[in-house]
Amino acid sequence: MIVRRRLRHLQRFRKIAAALVRNGFGFVVHELGFSETVTFFRGGSQEDIHKKTVNERVRLILEELGPTFVKLGQIASTRPDLIPADLIAELEQLQDKVPPFSYEEAVRIIEEELGDSIGELFAEFEPHPVASASIGQVHKAKLPDGTVVAVKVQRPRITAMIEADLDILAELSRIAENRLEWAKLYRLGEIVEELTKSLRAELDYMAEARNGEKFADQCKRMEHVSVPEIYREYGSRKVLTMEFMTGIRLSEPALLDQAGIDRTLIASRLASAIFHQILVEGFFHGDPHPGNVLVLPDGRLGLLDFGMVGRLSPEMKKHFASLVIALRNQSSKGILRAITKMGIVPDDVNAVSLRADVDELRDKYYKIPFSQVRMGEAVNDLFGVAFRHRIRIPAEMTLLGKTLLTMEGVVTSLDPSFSVFDVAEPYGRRMFREQFDLGKLAKKWIEDTPDYMDLITEVPLSLKSLSTFVQRGKLRVEITAPELTALLNKMDRITNKMSFSIVLLSLSIIMVGLIIGSSMGHQESMLWRFPVIEIGLGIAAVLVLWLVYAIFKSGRF
Repeated sequence: MIVRRRLRHLQRFRKIAAALVRNGFGFVVHELGFSETVTFFRGGSQEDIHKKTVNERVRLILEELGPTFVKLGQIASTRPDLIPADLIAELEQLQDKVPPFSYEEAVRIIEEELGDSIGELFAEFEPHPVASASIGQVHKAKLPDGTVVAVKVQRPRITAMIEADLDILAELSRIAENRLEWAKLYRLGEIVEELTKSLRAELDYMAEARNGEKFADQCKRMEHVSVPEIYREYGSRKVLTMEFMTGIRLSEPALLDQAGIDRTLIASRLASAIFHQILVEGFFHGDPHPGNVLVLPDGRLGLLDFGMVGRLSPEMKKHFASLVIALRNQSSKGILRAITKMGIVPDDVNAVSLRADVDELRDKYYKIPFSQVRMGEAVNDLFGVAFRHRIRIPAEMTLLGKTLLTMEGVVTSLDPSFSVFDVAEPYGRRMFREQFDLGKLAKKWIEDTPDYMDLITEVPLSLKSLSTFVQRGKLRVEITAPELTALLNKMDRITNKMSFSIVLLSLSIIMVGLIIGSSMGHQESMLWRFPVIEIGLGIAAVLVLWLVYAIFKSGRF
């Protein structure tokens, strides 16, 4: 079994390497040390492929290699802190539409997962899917009680194929970091690990069911938004059954107009729903594109597809609010402070260059009416700065930027004059007030009290341990700072030179004083019958020789 799996991995690896070679990336295969692996895959004219841009060729490779790479590309397109902006624009064009698998396969998977025959589970089950994607497809069905539902079925053997591809990618990223400087610099292994985690989450339909239920709870606090009801008893990791919603998708503007729907009202409701999810709930839809949003017959919005969601901690919500305020006030210091708190800034970051890039970003929006500024674009521009300086922004924050950008694109297509800031402002004010809400501050203090008590009780023990180390002479402090060490060495040399000069000057002054005094008095300098000048010269000479020896021995003269 292990040999067979390794053989499949080898065959898949050869396909990956061949796709790289065919699309003009043979040098990558060579640099990774696998040139011989693709000897038999070379061939074909390279002229046409080299007429395409590098980013276009990357997209073609991902589409050629199938579902794993298409999904990874789509997830990567939400990470402007990891991927250059021009490549993200190309990744957003990745097509997730693939031919459906057979009705018989769908029935087999459903029966295996739910433990009953298709006839017992559903009163009706349409054989032709209403939608098909790389990971699964959706069939319309009817429950025994007559409820119309959408049944999402995962593709057969897709999990095994994706896991095999992810194993190969993890191995390739490890080899790349060992061989290629750029891969090590950008921590390619960590990037692959982050994208892998997101993709594995999409393979678990039970996680999507939990997300749907959480959104349903949110809708109780949002008057004009609805989500499909989830039927847990008809679900598993590979099957998801939910209410079948009927309405007009926002991707069908002509139908919206025919139905006499107020576009501005719909834009306002969508923007309000997303900001409520982000700034109030801290749990938001990660992909609100037009195909995932319906206008229901009663005028409410229906949100579909909960595979990609974002979560914001209270701290991250506060940092995001601070970032928006800094952008509005065009404060470079505020922007730098916000991204520093949100991300992981490398130790070797060029602070001067980073400040210059932030100033340039600020100038881009200088004196532009705020109603004309696109929040999603501004946030993603900022994440582009983070990418250039290798600042790792948490995945939830970059998904937030992608969500805002997508949402703004939808609402401006509905109403070009619409400004999301008009909708965001009340939520911003609410967040500002909450920071100073005495009730919430008291609640947080009470929640943190056990931690404070633990800290207080641990202090005496810590002090006792520290005292014991000091008494035994075992306390050791190490500070590592190359620049600081060099500076201290230089200061040490300067101090030694000054000491040497001061000693020589003092000796000269003393001896000159004694000699002048002796000459003016026409007598020898005697103290208790001892020759002061001679003895002083001797002692001074010894001290000077000792000082010179010590300085030269230290090597810091």
